[in-house]
Amino acid sequence: MRDRGLDGLIATSPVNITYFTDYFIWIDGLMKAYMVRPGASADLSQGYALFPLDGEPALAVTGTMLAVNGVDLWVKDLRVSGNTGLDWSLPPRPLSDRMDRIYHLLKGAPDYATTTQALVGALSDRGLAAGTLGVEADGMTADRYRQLKEALPEARLLDCSNLVRLLRMVKTRDEIDRLTQAAEISEKAAMTAMEQAKPGDNVQEVIHRFRAELGARGADLDHFAFGVHGLGIATEPDFVLGDSDVEYVDWGCRFRSCYSDTGTTFAMKPLSDDMQVRFDLLRASMDAGLDAIRPGVKSSAVQAAMQEVVDEAGLSMYPHGHGVGMEVRDYPVLAPDNGLRISDDCIDVPSDLPIEEDMVLNVEAPLSLAGVGSLHLEQSVVVTASGSRPLTEQRRDGPVFPRGASEQ
Repeated sequence: MRDRGLDGLIATSPVNITYFTDYFIWIDGLMKAYMVRPGASADLSQGYALFPLDGEPALAVTGTMLAVNGVDLWVKDLRVSGNTGLDWSLPPRPLSDRMDRIYHLLKGAPDYATTTQALVGALSDRGLAAGTLGVEADGMTADRYRQLKEALPEARLLDCSNLVRLLRMVKTRDEIDRLTQAAEISEKAAMTAMEQAKPGDNVQEVIHRFRAELGARGADLDHFAFGVHGLGIATEPDFVLGDSDVEYVDWGCRFRSCYSDTGTTFAMKPLSDDMQVRFDLLRASMDAGLDAIRPGVKSSAVQAAMQEVVDEAGLSMYPHGHGVGMEVRDYPVLAPDNGLRISDDCIDVPSDLPIEEDMVLNVEAPLSLAGVGSLHLEQSVVVTASGSRPLTEQRRDGPVFPRGASEQ
């Protein structure tokens, strides 16, 4: 913020409000204006997180009934708007200190009609109502952004949407720990689900087992995608496993606001010679990409190292990679240099981003053989000062088989 001359950053999307404050409520990304006020727009109900250059952050939540979700936050300046809708006619029971704080916050809430007014109040209290502020414009409609500008006539508002995306590329130690836990949970759940499969099972049975295993470990399903006879990938396939199927699988979960994303090859019996040759080439491509990862290397160089292996073998495939974090795909994207730039009012850099220490990256190599089957490998790593290390243990030296199938 100091480098860009910003007095503060304002997050507007649910994911970046969580990033700035740790506040999360499942409905924030779903609740639209018309669901509360018939005839209103499809805009998401808008909250804000203020992260100032100096001073304490603030959070303006989208509904007073949801403020209790902020009871354990490290951010202490929690602001609500609108009528609480609560009945105050009876004295409260004895409450813990943290719940008592919420009680008095709601009972004595300032008369903010909207979260925008609550944000303006937080800015005014910090002397920032006339400051230079980075606003995540991508998290707002154009009309919302206009309303914010009108509410802050003396402020200089700059779009910082891409700046925040770039900030999120490099992970904190806490983020790496949570991403590690997400990856561990996801890996164990997927392996358990696949190893129990047998010919005649519908793929949906595998997905249901995966979902149940995630739930038992405290995580939520994000995705479980299957290849279908090498013709593409699907997340809701009505596909019965045969005794010779070999297919791409890709899965992930959400755990404490962090995502996992990985994949491998699921085979109902040992690979044919033709498939084994191709699987080995995918492994070689992955190894080339992992070997190329180190701080300072351009993202495109990692993809190029992977592509070179498969091009020399004459395979039609596109190995690549991406960051993973509070979204299933973060920057950087490990892809060829497209000549575009990542820019907003606060940042302007080439899209071919350099690798940095403490990024968490996924490297993946898929191959679809139309009408035959598909192969896949995907691994997650943390960038270190000299290269990378596995985010968690992921066995990718061969396909995953149902129990007993590898002996057929």
